[in-house]
Amino acid sequence: MKVVLFSINYAPDLTGTGYYSGVMAAELLRRGHKLTVFAAPPFYPEWQLKKGYRNWWWSRENIDGVAVYRCPTFIPRKPSGITRLLHYGSFALTAFLASIWWRMFCRPDVIFNIAPTLFSAIPALFLSKISKAKSWLHVQDFEVEAGFATAQMKSDGFASRLAMTFERQMITRFDFTSSISSAMCNKLIEKGRDKDTVYELRNWSDVDAIFPMTDSSFRAIWNIETEHVALYSGSITRKQGIEVIIGAAKLLQDRSDLTFILCGSGPTRADLERSCADLPNIQFHDLQPYEKLNELLALATVHLLPQKAGAADLVLPSKLANMLASGRPVVAGADPATSLAREVDECGIIFEPENAEALSKAIVQIMDNSEDSKKFSKNARQRAVNYWRRDPILDALNTEMKALANEH
Repeated sequence: MKVVLFSINYAPDLTGTGYYSGVMAAELLRRGHKLTVFAAPPFYPEWQLKKGYRNWWWSRENIDGVAVYRCPTFIPRKPSGITRLLHYGSFALTAFLASIWWRMFCRPDVIFNIAPTLFSAIPALFLSKISKAKSWLHVQDFEVEAGFATAQMKSDGFASRLAMTFERQMITRFDFTSSISSAMCNKLIEKGRDKDTVYELRNWSDVDAIFPMTDSSFRAIWNIETEHVALYSGSITRKQGIEVIIGAAKLLQDRSDLTFILCGSGPTRADLERSCADLPNIQFHDLQPYEKLNELLALATVHLLPQKAGAADLVLPSKLANMLASGRPVVAGADPATSLAREVDECGIIFEPENAEALSKAIVQIMDNSEDSKKFSKNARQRAVNYWRRDPILDALNTEMKALANEH
């Protein structure tokens, strides 16, 4: 089966969509399929071009046996609503041109588009039509509504109505769709999909590579002397609502047994560092390579998963899978009725999103109650093994894609 993947983010990105797209393509290749990927040059989460890549012309590389065409893409230094549109639009245009050229030599069976971005649904659907191939849309987050929830886009006016109309039109034109949680799959149905063409494709954890450890070498490397560590690892952008962690660190700065570690990159990191330069209980570090991820996660007494209010059913943070697999409690910003709250239930504590006092109380509860901490840790690991294991998830995806290709 010949599969074409449109994914603006792709390996070697360490976080988010790029990481999962890279693993998915490599695993489908391992299962006997031929993969071709159209992606932007790697830039995430720093929002700057990674060293060794160019962005003025197309290029081709091979990653884990997968042919990857890098399409020149506008990369804003500080993304906003307008610059994101330019960013997504430029990728859609250059990916369209590259895929049409590629189609002269090959004919695919399945076209797979990752959202974000829905803009690349345009070349994906066009390529599907001229190839008479089946089309599949996979939604990692609902970028329009997430933009409203995080105040990156205004939710009223002509532009917002146009964006919502475009989203609905793109979602309903694919042969098949999927998303990463049951709540997000239900949202696809709300936006016009027949439930028989909606599939839950969860993000996953390699639970054999990520597992509970009793200690971490990062304690010595980063000179951490406190008994407890509250850890956040991931991209540092407005969507995550990480400011609440700074607020909690200020409230808990008198706890001499606790250090906050923020490990990541992104356009808002410098501002966050300046805002807490006088706090002795917080450290910032860069993202760590995947081979050191288990050591990093083992550093945590508790994992922090902040979230903007109103965004919990529009995205399901991919970092949660590895947090659970590491066998540590999770403190997540989510309302009780959301899918994120259900995922964290009995594996940690949820708190009111963007409420620093609520976050600090949840951290203290886990630090000071060893029985709760042990129970949450055990449940977290078991949930990851039962529901987030990589190979069963990708085996099921392989079966679904074969069924779709057989229709073709």
